[in-house]
Amino acid sequence: MRRHILVPMCLALLFPSLMAASGCARVPETGRRRVLLISSSQEQALGAQAFEEILAEEKISDDAAMTAMLERVGRRIAAQANQPDFEWEFKLIESPQVNAFCLPGGKIAFYTGILPIAANEAGVAVVMGHEVAHAVARHGGERLSQRLSMDLVEQLLAVGLRDSSPAVRDGALQAFGVGAAVGVVLPYSRRHEMEADHIGLLYTARAGYDPREAIPFWERMAGGAGTRPPEFLSTHPGVERRIEQLRELMPEAMEAYEAAPTQYGLGETW
Repeated sequence: MRRHILVPMCLALLFPSLMAASGCARVPETGRRRVLLISSSQEQALGAQAFEEILAEEKISDDAAMTAMLERVGRRIAAQANQPDFEWEFKLIESPQVNAFCLPGGKIAFYTGILPIAANEAGVAVVMGHEVAHAVARHGGERLSQRLSMDLVEQLLAVGLRDSSPAVRDGALQAFGVGAAVGVVLPYSRRHEMEADHIGLLYTARAGYDPREAIPFWERMAGGAGTRPPEFLSTHPGVERRIEQLRELMPEAMEAYEAAPTQYGLGETW
């Protein structure tokens, strides 16, 4: 019985190797190897469809000034991404949520609740750079590829345990699900967030916004973040870790900022 229970644990540990064997590409800027099991065009089609569905259920802000600001910052950041096949869209959604998101293909939305914490254009650029980086790095496609691979392994595991008792089989499958989630999916999600911070900071600087604003932005976010789960059970890294990485990257970002054709500094403040 112990041997059967160990099977899912071993598969969870071997899962990254299984994914690596499927074929890899490299993330722009960081060079990290990633596994992609779907094409960019498939990914973009899924993103466009999901974006339409989300916007149909949300209230688009009628604040013309803030909408124009979001479009302005978004275009400047997207210009640094060098993705001519993306159909960039930037929408401002009326909601108290302190959040923003990006879907594959450059479909980006900000909730009005994040604007007070952003405080200025540079703060918006920090968030925008992060979201644009998710699209360029194809994190959505990578996560979908992970899910597809995990489903395959789970099916193989079920076949391997078909002669076991129902209790052993169900327990092993459950253990695999927990082990894979904590050991693979969540760490990959945290890696994506840190990677998007890295790439996004460079986009922010190259677009001419002061990258040093990233640190006070995250400090403001931390002040209103509330209670978080332990980091090893969270899809997002702790704010302290994010700020530590930003400090390490700041010399490179400042060099890019100083080389930018136009420097906007903090831009418009509200």
